Amino acid sequence: MSPEPQKILIIRRDNIGDLICTTPLIHALRTRFPAARLCVLVNSYNFPVVENNPDIDTAYVYMKAKHREAGKSVLRIYWSRLRLMYALRREQFDYAILVGARFLPRALRLARAIRPKHIIGFTEPGTRGAKHIDTGIPYTLPRPLHEAEDVFRLLAPLGIDGEPPAMRVIPSAPALARARAALQEKGLADNIVGVHISARKPSNRWPADKFVTLIQRLAAAHHVAVMLFWAPGSASNPRHPGDDEKADDIVSRLDAVPHLAYPTARLDELIAGLSLCRLVICSDGGAMHIAAALAKPILCFFGKSDKARWYPWRAPHVLLQPASLDVADITVDEAMRGIERLLAPDAAAGREGRPARA
Repeated sequence: MSPEPQKILIIRRDNIGDLICTTPLIHALRTRFPAARLCVLVNSYNFPVVENNPDIDTAYVYMKAKHREAGKSVLRIYWSRLRLMYALRREQFDYAILVGARFLPRALRLARAIRPKHIIGFTEPGTRGAKHIDTGIPYTLPRPLHEAEDVFRLLAPLGIDGEPPAMRVIPSAPALARARAALQEKGLADNIVGVHISARKPSNRWPADKFVTLIQRLAAAHHVAVMLFWAPGSASNPRHPGDDEKADDIVSRLDAVPHLAYPTARLDELIAGLSLCRLVICSDGGAMHIAAALAKPILCFFGKSDKARWYPWRAPHVLLQPASLDVADITVDEAMRGIERLLAPDAAAGREGRPARA
């Protein structure tokens, strides 16, 4: 490959976990091309994942119409996006990389509007528009791959291969200060265990009763304090359902356990809060990938999720997935054994960042 690229744009439009699994790719690009201008195009929902990433020169952000605030005009959303496309076109990127484990027609339309010299992306037989990806990689899976490994293959045309590095997320200073202040106000300073009770998929939702029992047993055995996280809002909200009722139920039964209830309406709040925890308990989802990118030991519950593709990449963890593929069937005893494995000084997961078995 010659000459070396001077400007590279990474386009990732997906959810929180998907973007976090792209950070190894971003770091590898920065390591290989330290003098290049490295930019990302992300949406307003997942932007805090890369906001403080030192590998990135500029993060360009657009808002999806479904993420707009109540009362905000759709026309304003699309006008802002049009202005952003013109700003990106002026950058005159050498490469735009369409990051995702398949052919991405919407991301390709964005890339074509930006007019980079070259477009790197996966292609699939019979897909319309793939001819516009001049540096295409036919999408095949040689073996089961983690998401971070799969998208890392997009760097092959740039001379980068091997195993992806660890994921990384950097908390924002203001959000970190707020989280620390909230803990201090409760008289909590260290030995904090983060417990995230929300999950988008019903099969990934552990019952409130089991959370309460696990927290009580964990506090009695290890004298920990708990930082309880959840998506705020009522479960009955059709647009943005939350877990306020579930959290209220759990908190009402934690009188004997030092704890801080910490609902996170914003992603930067969740990142900052998890960064202050010694250990994180959660289901498969965005919070789990954030914890992995913060190098936290993780007890993770998997329901109808592909554990080979979405386990916490290069982070110490114990993954529990019942045969029923419903996390409600995971027992408190199983969860407690997993935590003991993670807290053990000689735990294999702690040494190697690989899965430990409960």
